[in-house]
Amino acid sequence: MIHSLKKLLKSNYLFTLGILICLGWILAAILAPVIAPYDPIAQDLTMRLKAPSALHWFGTDNFGRDIFSRVIYGGRYSLLAGCLSVTIAGVIGTLYGALAGYVGGWIDNVMMRFSEMILSFPSLILAMIINAVMGSNLFNTMFALVIVSWPTYARLMRSVVLSVKENEYVTASEALGASKLRILMFDIIPNSVSSVLIMATTDIGNKILMFSTLSFLGLGSAPPTPEWGMMVSDGVDYFNKFWVAGFPGLAIFTMAVGANFIGDGLRDLLDPKLRTQF
Repeated sequence: MIHSLKKLLKSNYLFTLGILICLGWILAAILAPVIAPYDPIAQDLTMRLKAPSALHWFGTDNFGRDIFSRVIYGGRYSLLAGCLSVTIAGVIGTLYGALAGYVGGWIDNVMMRFSEMILSFPSLILAMIINAVMGSNLFNTMFALVIVSWPTYARLMRSVVLSVKENEYVTASEALGASKLRILMFDIIPNSVSSVLIMATTDIGNKILMFSTLSFLGLGSAPPTPEWGMMVSDGVDYFNKFWVAGFPGLAIFTMAVGANFIGDGLRDLLDPKLRTQF
């Protein structure tokens, strides 16, 4: 696998670019106190709406706050929301779908009808409703993202498990008297999870976009939290000042594109039909 990954890094430039982009944002978020030249919430009305310059690389917003510092710190909230919500939704969906697919019968039908009921609602609308009911803060927004996301992973995992559980090694484990729980956890899930990993990597970008959308609509973190979606929302009233919304929007775009590049590369690496190329 390591050898295949090295070959993929050398042959798939978009995969390498995606890793560099995402790693760059992650490091920037972690090292924000070192990298950011200003306090992200400190206001200076004498410097409001200043264009990008040597003093303020990304300019300043309507409160005179340094946009570069806010973008760097904003990565902490957007990346945390995207990565953590995908991780939790992926774990829940994987276990739920694996159980439904392996057990089968009426239990499978009931479990999947429940997940399809959630999927029947438009994801963004359902997330907005959950967030509006529970209140607007980072935790509730992430909770809403998990609720609208896990059924997709459950359906994918179930479809893979239905195929994997017919393999000979599963039948052999059953013949040797292994418990259903052991077969599920050690035979079926490890051999089914690659599709979920590919989907989760790609979905990080989508969840960052959705989190930013909720923040743009006022359903994310509360001001003056430096969060990318909220920063774009702040720039709506200043279209002639492109830097106010432009640089936070560029951060969202680059992170989403980078995550998609990684997801495409992992698909090439983990898909058995394509693995022979590496």
